[in-house]
Order: sequence, then C-alpha cells, then structure tokens
Amino acid sequence: MRFSTLLQAAAFAVVASIAPAQAADISGAGATFPYPIYAKWAEAYKKETGNGLNYQAIGSGGGIKQITARTVTFGASDIPQTPAELEKIGNAVQWPMVMGGIVPVVNLDGVKANEMVLDGDTLAKIYLGEVKTWDDAAIKKLNPSLKLPSTAIIVIARSDGSGTTYNFTNYLSKVSATAKDKIGNAASVQWPVGLGAKGNDGVANNVKQTKGAIGYVETAYAKQNNLTSTKMVNKNGKTVEANAASVQAAAANADWAHAEGFNLLITDQPGDGAWPISASTFIIMAKEAKDPAASAEALKFFAWAYKNGDKLADELDYVAMPANVKDLVMKSWSSIKGADGKSVVN
Repeated sequence: MRFSTLLQAAAFAVVASIAPAQAADISGAGATFPYPIYAKWAEAYKKETGNGLNYQAIGSGGGIKQITARTVTFGASDIPQTPAELEKIGNAVQWPMVMGGIVPVVNLDGVKANEMVLDGDTLAKIYLGEVKTWDDAAIKKLNPSLKLPSTAIIVIARSDGSGTTYNFTNYLSKVSATAKDKIGNAASVQWPVGLGAKGNDGVANNVKQTKGAIGYVETAYAKQNNLTSTKMVNKNGKTVEANAASVQAAAANADWAHAEGFNLLITDQPGDGAWPISASTFIIMAKEAKDPAASAEALKFFAWAYKNGDKLADELDYVAMPANVKDLVMKSWSSIKGADGKSVVN
C-alpha cells in the first residue's frame, strides 16, 4: 500500500479513508498506529464480503472524541481507557485488537536500518534536548563502529493527540526520571525541542525529508516508508530489533485476563528478546448501540480479522492477540446492545 506524501512540516491533516463509504460500510476513526493493518484487513474483507471500512486515521484523541459524539460506529485508540474514562465516553466498552512496536527512526547518511543502537536514557536525553548532535559521547559509546557526523539532531515528534506519543512517553517516563518530570506521560505533551507533525505518516515523511532527523513511528510505517530504524537496548540490557518476534516477547507477560476493561500497557517489559516500546491498539464502542445494524456489522469485521487476519498482521510486523485474549474479547461483545436491550451479536 502506498501512503500519501505529506509535504508540509507541521500543519496538515491526516485523514486516510481506507475505502469509499457506502451503505454497508463500517465507519471508524482514531489511531494512526494501526492504520496499515486495518487497511490490509479492510482490503481483504471487502474482497471476501463486499463490505468496506471507512476509517479516518486522525489520531487516538480524535477517535475518542468521535466515538464520544457517536459520529462513528467505533473509535480506535492506542491509549487504553480506564473504566471511569469509558463511562465518561458514554457507557463504552474497549478491547485490544492487535499489538505492535514503536521504533525510533533516523535520517543519517551512511547509517542503514538497524545499524544504530540507542538505549532508553540516551533516547530520553535526545527528546529532552540534552543530547544535541549525532557525535555526542552517549551515542558514540553505544555505536563504536559507526562513523557519526557532528550534525545537529533534528527532533521530530507528534503534534496531535496521539496514542503513539502516549506509549512513547510512557516508556520515556519509565526509563528517565527527568523525562517523567519534564515531558510527562500523555497523548499530547510540550516537547522541550523539535518540530511537530501529525500522525505516524506525518512523522515518517518529516524524518524522510530532513537530514539529521529522528522521530518515532509504528514499525509498519518505518518499513513501508523505507526509513532507517534503530535498535534499542531493552530492560534486560539486551540489544534488540523492532519486529513481530520482539513485540511478542514483550507481550508475553501481559495479563489481559486480570486487566479490568482490558486496560493494560506493555512498554519496558522484561525479557531478553522484548522490544521495549511495544504497544497495543484498542477499539472502543458504545454499549448502547445508536445503530444496532452498524454495530453488528463492525463486530463481524473484527471477528473476521481475529479469525483471518493474523498472517497479514505478521507481514507488517504487528502481533496478533493470543487466542485466549480473542475469546475474552468476543465474550465482552455481548454487552453491546440495541435500544430493545438485545445484544447486537448474532
């Protein structure tokens, strides 16, 4: 799939419709993190059923706003909502749809994908503006075999309300007390340095066009935009790449069965093979269906994706939810009901 080229550095909208809206199509909006896999699933589902998915990749914050306003059948967010937040959205239910990795990407001449190594402390210092050039001693220590230029580091970060940023800053807050204090952990933060871009696609394009840049994107965006991903040193002190196997290793300790409302983060997990900036992406739907037929159609799509979408997810370095979690999720769908009090699930 080809992503649209976004030429402006900061102020642009990312509205990615996966398929033209038609009567039978499913409407959703939110996170850009899962856009590549939702697009792949939607393409395959439309071929099989004739039904499409009209999804606007506008960021997790936008997705929560739209499902709260009931302008879409489902919202998508990389930020798990607490039970109280789900109630505030309006008696909603959420579940994890797929997992993936968030990876630092750089634009440096002579540096190829997965040649550079970063650790959490150094990454935090870059985003705090404390490490300013690519030949800084901290980066040199991690990369003794790389010829690093004295080029200034151009920091690229998300400017919109973003679940990717939420998970990224959650990780930074865990590995750096200074980042926790000065940046915090939220969907939208005041970065001390750098340029802003909207969406994973926006960050990807800005990094691609800017020499000396560093950004953070979902792994599928790095792969599909041919960006230079970095390796990371994880919680166990091991150097790992961002791929399906390392995200799966991070997810191995996830206790979904005891996470109330599936409210769970998987950053900075232990394990020799664990990718440190791993995340889940969630679907949010109202328990009181405004349009029961539309809600039922959306659940058919999600059930199809759980059953048939694992291979497509793996091809894009996403990680499918474990079978037992899928079972837990599909049982939770019985709480989505029409005005007559009957579940929309057939």
